[in-house]
Amino acid sequence: MRFISDYSLWWLIPISIVAFLATYLLYSKNAWFSELTKNKQWTLRVLRFSSLFLLFFLLLGLIFQAIRYREEKPILITLVDNSASMLNYKDSATVKPLTNQLLQAVEQRFSEKFEVVKMTVGSDVGTAQPNFSEGISFLEKGFEKLAVDYYNRNVGAVLFVSDGNYNQGASPVYAAERLPFTPIFSLTVGDTNTRKDHFIKNVFVNEVTFLNNIFPIEVDIEAYKIGKRLTQVHLLHKGKKISSQTLNYTNGTTDFQQVNFNIEAKEVGFQTYTIQLETIEGEYSKKNNVRTIYVEVLDSRNKVLLMANAPHPDIAALRDVLNKNENIEVVQAFLPRWTRNFDGIDLVIFHEPGNLSDPSLISAIEQKKIPCFFVIGTNSNPLNINKMNLGLTLPQGNQTDDFLGTVNNSFNAFEVSDKTKEAIGFFPPLKSRFGNLKIAGGNVETLLYQRIGTIKKDEPLLFFKDGKNGKNGFLYGEGLWRWRLNDFVRTGTHDQFQELFSKVFTYLMIKQQGEGLRVSFPKRYTIDEEVVVNANFYNASFEQITQPAIDLVVKSEGGKTYRSQFGVVGSAYKANLGKLKSGKYEWTASSSHNGKKFKKSGSFVVEDIELERIDNAANHAVLKQLSDMSKGKMYALKSYADALAAIDKREDIATVQYEEKLFNRLLDYKWLLFFAFLLMAGEWFLRRFWGSY
Repeated sequence: MRFISDYSLWWLIPISIVAFLATYLLYSKNAWFSELTKNKQWTLRVLRFSSLFLLFFLLLGLIFQAIRYREEKPILITLVDNSASMLNYKDSATVKPLTNQLLQAVEQRFSEKFEVVKMTVGSDVGTAQPNFSEGISFLEKGFEKLAVDYYNRNVGAVLFVSDGNYNQGASPVYAAERLPFTPIFSLTVGDTNTRKDHFIKNVFVNEVTFLNNIFPIEVDIEAYKIGKRLTQVHLLHKGKKISSQTLNYTNGTTDFQQVNFNIEAKEVGFQTYTIQLETIEGEYSKKNNVRTIYVEVLDSRNKVLLMANAPHPDIAALRDVLNKNENIEVVQAFLPRWTRNFDGIDLVIFHEPGNLSDPSLISAIEQKKIPCFFVIGTNSNPLNINKMNLGLTLPQGNQTDDFLGTVNNSFNAFEVSDKTKEAIGFFPPLKSRFGNLKIAGGNVETLLYQRIGTIKKDEPLLFFKDGKNGKNGFLYGEGLWRWRLNDFVRTGTHDQFQELFSKVFTYLMIKQQGEGLRVSFPKRYTIDEEVVVNANFYNASFEQITQPAIDLVVKSEGGKTYRSQFGVVGSAYKANLGKLKSGKYEWTASSSHNGKKFKKSGSFVVEDIELERIDNAANHAVLKQLSDMSKGKMYALKSYADALAAIDKREDIATVQYEEKLFNRLLDYKWLLFFAFLLMAGEWFLRRFWGSY
């Protein structure tokens, strides 16, 4: 325990002198005071001196430092693989009861000694009771969650129940390295011996193709202990066999075959294709012999014009986003050599429009009612921007500034995934003009706000605004290519950058002129995803309103009907249909306003990717690597009691004592001020009581 002061403690000497002089001067020439007894005189002097000294002492800004010791019990985490593959083996009947017994035993044995945490991992991380029904094994996500949530905590041990198979993400071993000094006790499920089986491992096909095009379907097939033999794989469309190929297994023990089907797209819409392996007597599973895929056949493509005054890496980054969407045809033009042909254009992406001195180009785009996405960087001339009547006023001068982006959580025009929101926080700053960006008129929807360091500004960075040609998008800054590069450096893919701008461009290409209903309904879901739909309603002034009720009807190809209604979220609508079975669905959204009826319709598919049916053998090598790397140990699930006993004997799993330093200003202690008040009040009372007037 010690004191820290803003000023030197030598100030106590002049403070004592000032308090003494003030006390002396008050009572030295007072007639009634000289008539008091010596004890009464000293009592008044001590009270006055003490109160003045205490007040001056508190004003020195002394800080009281105390040390407190806090104990933290070790944390014991049970992480259970909740994927469906846990029930693929001979011991599947015992997995659920043994897991429940394990969780109960951990609670009974360690609840007082440890802080017990129960978690599951499948497609995501949860805390519910494991039911082994999830269609994805994303084991890496489980250990990432532990590393983040329990960073710098006293994690004593992790009990990991799994078969070791994962079909999404990287190996959990890499994420577990972020849990240093934490032993992982693996409890294994399943058998590592491969069984007699052949199955469809992977199917590669473009999700979108065009009418009358020939498109390939590539199928990877693996076989174990099948023997040397011939068999066939068939391709079915609408339940009818349209093609077959022969498989020749030559090794007999481990075989791999790759077959290709080239199919002509003859019908528009979602087309269902089924790949089917012939059944072989005695094979382990027949469920993994069949895979259903859905290909969307379109009869036209959206056309996007990339327009700029000169080449720029930001243009290349945006062009890459567009090129990955087979439903988009990209046209690139550099001014002023371009012929200004807008025929068939669905979206214009205009890089640095402020370099243009001819505003008639914008007028031509408005006449064609084509939505635009403007990338406004440091080279855009503010005067030229003003001439375009975009409703923007750029700051004058040549100074620039760097702005980071931060997501507007109230934005509801379309959904942005949590991964993309997280990635935006890592994206490097964009360069823009220094000063305030002013936006006039129209409904503005902000997706990203400007951020400097940790300070969020009220000015937008990526936003949408109503214009004469409908909805326009704006990005106030240059350096997008750094966002794309950052995404790849961190994750090894461009997925989050791709998602962000794909959704921006899709939103702008939706025809939005005039009053009416807008529905954003993704084309594909998996059986593990919730079907979430967004909608907007605009009045005749193209203002978003939420008064009309919007009904949603979804019909499966089997004839089952799901009826729902959109709920209001902010200035938009949202509907959540939960998880649906695999298959094709037709949807219709309808509403009415001011005597008019509005209707939108479309289709989507829910795919059963069947990843959990593929593997017929457990991967205990991953579990052993986890345990060996962390100085834990691997046991069979049925031997969980041995694992608990081993944890109980570990001397390195112990309560940790932390030293915490507390700093408090003496002036913050109210009782000291109250004590000074009591000293002054006591002096005042005694003076009056002993005859002072």
